[in-house]
Amino acid sequence: MASTRLPISRLLYHHRTQGKAVEGVHIRGLVDALRELGVAVDIVSLPGADPYASPKAMSPTAQATGLMRTVSRLPEPLFELAELAYNLVAGLRLLVHLRRRPAQAIYERYSLFLFVGVWIARMAAIPLVLEINDAAFVERVRPLYFRRLALAIERWNFRNCSGLVFVSGAFRARAEATHGRIAPAIVAPNAADLRKFSFTPEQREQTRARLGLQHSVVCGYLGAFVPWHRIDLFIETIAPHLEQRPDLKFLLVGDGSTFPRVREFVESRGLGHRIVLAGRVSHDEVPGLLAAMDMAILPSAGDYTSPVKLFEFMACAIAPVAPDFEPIQEVLREGETGWMFKAGDMDAAVQATLLHATNLEQLREVGARARAYVARERQWRNNAQQLLDFYAEVR
Repeated sequence: MASTRLPISRLLYHHRTQGKAVEGVHIRGLVDALRELGVAVDIVSLPGADPYASPKAMSPTAQATGLMRTVSRLPEPLFELAELAYNLVAGLRLLVHLRRRPAQAIYERYSLFLFVGVWIARMAAIPLVLEINDAAFVERVRPLYFRRLALAIERWNFRNCSGLVFVSGAFRARAEATHGRIAPAIVAPNAADLRKFSFTPEQREQTRARLGLQHSVVCGYLGAFVPWHRIDLFIETIAPHLEQRPDLKFLLVGDGSTFPRVREFVESRGLGHRIVLAGRVSHDEVPGLLAAMDMAILPSAGDYTSPVKLFEFMACAIAPVAPDFEPIQEVLREGETGWMFKAGDMDAAVQATLLHATNLEQLREVGARARAYVARERQWRNNAQQLLDFYAEVR
């Protein structure tokens, strides 16, 4: 899509997230791209959740304010009532901000039980587009207690906003199946900024030397160490095969609840020379570590989500191996920009990794095509332009 004239010049971005980790990456990526296109963007966040003012190498939990941590520890019914009550706080903050700095449009990252943004936008006749990364009808880490109420509020939001942006076509289809009629919707998978995910051959060699990865085929992982990403199970499954592949090493970047398990496994098996655990790093340090990788593994992902790390791998010309969930099939071309294995089959993930790690030339060719795809279609500026064109339609 291409626009010759900006449909809006000032946008208000509203979110209720902590603005950390992958949420912060997404918010900053889109906001920076919109600003480069000439749109003045103001951000209204939770108090203490400015995505541009966070210690970047700390966990989201560590960066949370005391109030956030207290609320997150509430029993589920009370936690959801607190989310519902936040409409009063958000409504006041939005009204005050709009009075001081009027906006031509609002962009809101959708959160469960939050409806005041859509209500204010309708009352003020301001177009509001919701970005959908979560929903009441998907499986969640914290199962919903007031699920029927959440679905009712969500249905009202999805029908009364100006438009919806889903991160995958599969997610949009599930929303339509659950709620029936919804507002006009587009699909915008995640993205990466090619300028930030570039490195020189010298940087690559320096990183590999520093981490002891010279003369090796390096398979990388980037992301949270949490049960649903299954990096712990992947490492445990591939470990018995490493004796057959002395040239294959792993670089794992991230932290989380399963990190101690992975670290204990690596230490107990004496695999420290084969599996490098970089731990949690700031997002600015990620490209330097990706420079050391020849290929990447995503052992698992959400069946409706769009993994940011997939696009960051591809932006760095790193060939990914990923589960064949529908959202990944929407952006990955088998054998052209990466490879897929049957989702949920860890043995298949291991075999795909071992197979493709044998051909460095093929890894480079696939990685180059993956980077070209990101450069052409999946940079944050593509998402920003698509959003502006969408506003031109829904207004």
